[in-house]
Amino acid sequence: MSRVGKKPIPIPENTKITYADRKLTVQGRNGMLAREIHPAMELEIADGEVRVRIGRELKNARALQGLTRSLVANMVTGVSRGFERLLEINGIGYRAELKGRTLVFQLGYSTPKEFDLPEGIQATVEKNTLIRLSGIDKETLGRTAAAIRRLRPPEPYKGKGIKYAEERIQRKAGKTGTK
Repeated sequence: MSRVGKKPIPIPENTKITYADRKLTVQGRNGMLAREIHPAMELEIADGEVRVRIGRELKNARALQGLTRSLVANMVTGVSRGFERLLEINGIGYRAELKGRTLVFQLGYSTPKEFDLPEGIQATVEKNTLIRLSGIDKETLGRTAAAIRRLRPPEPYKGKGIKYAEERIQRKAGKTGTK
């Protein structure tokens, strides 16, 4: 049974939620997000909170209830506070710079790698090796951070590459000479 799905989502001040024709729209001080809600789920908006109810029983209805509640909670948090992701670049000569809406990376390849930021995602580069991504849509932010990390994933021997700030790289021992 889903305990997450049963928890109500408090609506912060200056946040407006509308739900009509299976479409949920959340507006706040940072912007607006909209999403289609699964046909098996129902939303109740009352008393300054949102509750997710199971509309019709399906085999995976309880799992959908928890998923829907998490998606709606992320929308509310995004438009009221926003989300942030921090990436670190490790390696000699590895660096990044921001040119307009494009991140340009020097990652040890023969040519620089360019990455165009999607709509709704902002980036700042600090000390050439720290990339701070921010936005209101948690899903888009996570996809963007993962795509940037895929440009040069961290390797286990020297730890060179792009990693999440909170990520810990499991290091391996290098080759040893045998006699």
